[in-house]
Amino acid sequence: MAVWCLQIHTGLPQHFPKEEKGSIMFIIRPYEKSDYPSIMAYDLPLEQAIYTSMPVDIIEVSQNNSDQQPYVIFDQGHLIGCFALFTPQTGNPYTPNEQAIIFKSFSIDSRHQKKGYALKALQSLPDIAREYYPMRDEIVLTVHHTNTPAIQLYKKAGFVDQGLRFAGEYGEELIFHLDLTVSK
Repeated sequence: MAVWCLQIHTGLPQHFPKEEKGSIMFIIRPYEKSDYPSIMAYDLPLEQAIYTSMPVDIIEVSQNNSDQQPYVIFDQGHLIGCFALFTPQTGNPYTPNEQAIIFKSFSIDSRHQKKGYALKALQSLPDIAREYYPMRDEIVLTVHHTNTPAIQLYKKAGFVDQGLRFAGEYGEELIFHLDLTVSK
């Protein structure tokens, strides 16, 4: 399995089969069972947890849903974040584009926030999508209309609000799009 790594000092993406000993790496890769102890120690404040799913819940859902793949984000061997990429076989509720990937349940552990990890992870998504989902041409996500910090972050990472909305369980959700064909 390929692991997507970003060397922090250069900012250039490189593929490595594993983290090189003694190097400082920012790594995003599919979840593995050996990550479970780190997932259980994940910390997310309640005021943020209302906008996302806890990583342990993402893992549990993915065990019963082959369309959802959880990813983990590590830096220097520490779990710092988690998200899922969802490729529904029965249609996408957020876009008519059947080749879109849904980016879900993104969070950064509270002990690692405000260090630029969220933006780095989002900027890595096009390369990850091209590696693991080469036939897909778009990433979509929803964000609650009151989650201003996340809205600003998604815009900074290149996601575009095309004005589409979704009636979510807890209120209006904005639908953001990232075109994977623009920077191939």
